[in-house]
Amino acid sequence: MREKTDPQPLDERAALIDRLRFQRQTVRKKAEGLSEADAHRAFLPSPLMTVAGLVSHLRWNEHSWFEVSLLGLPNRGPWTEDGHPDVEMMVDDVPLARLLDEYDEQCARSNEIVAGLPLDTVERSAPDGERACSLRWILLHMIEETARHNGHLDILRELADGVTGE
Repeated sequence: MREKTDPQPLDERAALIDRLRFQRQTVRKKAEGLSEADAHRAFLPSPLMTVAGLVSHLRWNEHSWFEVSLLGLPNRGPWTEDGHPDVEMMVDDVPLARLLDEYDEQCARSNEIVAGLPLDTVERSAPDGERACSLRWILLHMIEETARHNGHLDILRELADGVTGE
């Protein structure tokens, strides 16, 4: 279903940025108004699959792709070499409002990075043995990643309090 308020962008860059913007806004819409208990409740078998955990995961994905991979900046994330691979989702003690604010701040940083670079810009810090990705590919990946997790958020929100829709 098309959004009635957003005209179709005229060029590739605008289209990619617009789709990612919409997916990011949907994350917030899925989480807003949820009780703290429900935001941290694992409704599914995985204890990590919570609304709060997914918001945190998406925040750190933004950081990882745009700051670390694309720009080659130091990784500020919660990961350690010997730590749990999904540590960014372990946020039982972090209020949902704080996680959403941190997500919005990270998305704003990502937007600033994207605004100054051509779509063909190649990441500076590709994993060993892998071909470097372009900003275009990263934007497409982040649209897909955020949309996939919006589906998870949709399920979790409906299980929490019955709220559905974008």
